[in-house]
Amino acid sequence: MKIIMKILGIAILIAIAVGFYFRIAEDDIVTGDRIIGIAVLTSSFVLMPIFLVVRWRGKKLEDYTLSPENMKKMRDKGID
Repeated sequence: MKIIMKILGIAILIAIAVGFYFRIAEDDIVTGDRIIGIAVLTSSFVLMPIFLVVRWRGKKLEDYTLSPENMKKMRDKGID
Protein backbone atom coordinates (compact mmCIF):
# COMPACT_ATOMS: atom_id res chain seq x y z
CA MET A 1 0.00 0.00 0.00
CA LYS A 2 2.88 2.36 0.76
CA ILE A 3 4.44 1.64 -2.62
CA ILE A 4 1.17 2.46 -4.37
CA MET A 5 1.00 5.70 -2.40
CA LYS A 6 4.55 6.68 -3.37
CA ILE A 7 4.01 5.85 -7.05
CA LEU A 8 0.72 7.76 -7.10
CA GLY A 9 2.32 10.75 -5.37
CA ILE A 10 5.15 10.89 -7.87
CA ALA A 11 2.69 10.52 -10.78
CA ILE A 12 0.62 13.41 -9.43
CA LEU A 13 3.70 15.63 -9.10
CA ILE A 14 4.73 14.76 -12.66
CA ALA A 15 1.20 15.53 -13.90
CA ILE A 16 1.27 18.94 -12.20
CA ALA A 17 4.67 19.66 -13.76
CA VAL A 18 3.39 18.62 -17.20
CA GLY A 19 0.36 20.84 -16.71
CA PHE A 20 2.55 23.83 -15.95
CA TYR A 21 4.71 22.96 -18.95
CA PHE A 22 1.65 23.08 -21.21
CA ARG A 23 0.58 26.38 -19.65
CA ILE A 24 3.95 28.11 -19.93
CA ALA A 25 5.95 26.57 -22.79
CA GLU A 26 3.20 25.45 -25.16
CA ASP A 27 0.81 28.37 -24.48
CA ASP A 28 -2.05 25.89 -24.24
CA ILE A 29 -3.69 27.19 -21.08
CA VAL A 30 -6.84 25.07 -21.31
CA THR A 31 -5.00 21.76 -21.57
CA GLY A 32 -2.56 22.75 -18.84
CA ASP A 33 -5.40 23.72 -16.50
CA ARG A 34 -7.19 20.44 -17.17
CA ILE A 35 -4.08 18.38 -16.42
CA ILE A 36 -3.40 20.33 -13.21
CA GLY A 37 -7.04 20.05 -12.16
CA ILE A 38 -7.17 16.30 -12.70
CA ALA A 39 -3.94 15.91 -10.71
CA VAL A 40 -5.30 17.97 -7.81
CA LEU A 41 -8.60 16.06 -7.78
CA THR A 42 -6.71 12.77 -7.87
CA SER A 43 -4.57 13.84 -4.94
CA SER A 44 -7.65 14.88 -2.98
CA PHE A 45 -9.97 11.97 -3.67
CA VAL A 46 -7.53 9.09 -4.21
CA LEU A 47 -4.16 9.84 -2.58
CA MET A 48 -5.49 11.40 0.63
CA PRO A 49 -7.82 8.47 1.55
CA ILE A 50 -5.01 5.99 0.86
CA PHE A 51 -2.69 8.07 3.04
CA LEU A 52 -5.23 8.15 5.87
CA VAL A 53 -5.77 4.38 5.71
CA VAL A 54 -2.03 3.74 5.83
CA ARG A 55 -1.48 6.12 8.75
CA TRP A 56 -4.45 4.96 10.86
CA ARG A 57 -3.94 1.21 10.36
CA GLY A 58 -3.31 -0.54 13.68
CA LYS A 59 -4.24 2.43 15.89
CA LYS A 60 -7.16 2.65 18.25
CA LEU A 61 -9.42 5.61 17.56
CA GLU A 62 -10.43 5.72 21.23
CA ASP A 63 -6.92 6.93 22.13
CA TYR A 64 -7.41 10.08 20.04
CA THR A 65 -10.98 11.06 20.96
CA LEU A 66 -12.16 13.17 23.88
CA SER A 67 -14.20 10.57 25.69
CA PRO A 68 -15.13 10.95 29.38
CA GLU A 69 -12.40 8.46 30.36
CA ASN A 70 -9.73 10.38 28.43
CA MET A 71 -10.92 13.68 29.92
CA LYS A 72 -10.59 12.16 33.40
CA LYS A 73 -7.06 10.91 32.58
CA MET A 74 -6.11 14.40 31.39
CA ARG A 75 -7.48 16.02 34.57
CA ASP A 76 -5.60 13.50 36.73
CA LYS A 77 -2.33 14.34 34.96
CA GLY A 78 -2.95 18.08 35.34
CA ILE A 79 -3.47 18.77 31.64
CA ASP A 80 -6.49 21.00 31.05
